[in-house]
Amino acid sequence: MTPNRILPDLQCSLVCDGIRQESNGNLILLGVLSQILSPQFPITAGQLFVVNRWTAGKGSFTQVIRVLSTDSATVLQKVDSKFQLNDPVFSATTVVAMQNVTFKEPGPYWIEVLVDDVMKLRYAMPVFLVQQQPGAKPGETPAVQG
Repeated sequence: MTPNRILPDLQCSLVCDGIRQESNGNLILLGVLSQILSPQFPITAGQLFVVNRWTAGKGSFTQVIRVLSTDSATVLQKVDSKFQLNDPVFSATTVVAMQNVTFKEPGPYWIEVLVDDVMKLRYAMPVFLVQQQPGAKPGETPAVQG
């Protein structure tokens, strides 16, 4: 008997500034983020995208993306979305746009990815205070303070 539903694996999760789509349907990720730098706080990111790649599952699913504050408990944003996998050999790429995410202070913020209420991944998004060095020229790397 073939199972009707198999919970998928999360192949990857990336946060980026923007996304474009080629004419062949492939995605181009712009500004893949490993950290956020700001000269002042609070700072509001007008738009962030979370791109997830799901594989090895079968059925209809609900993914939940949460951004947590530095206390690891306060939910800054939460977005639910649905996707489907018809066969375990296929994959599904989901894109979630988050608007106006406010980071009140420097520190580690957290991205959580759940599918049907099962935590699949939790990773840090460090947010740093940067200060321009006296006499530095525009475009030079600023000093980072954690």
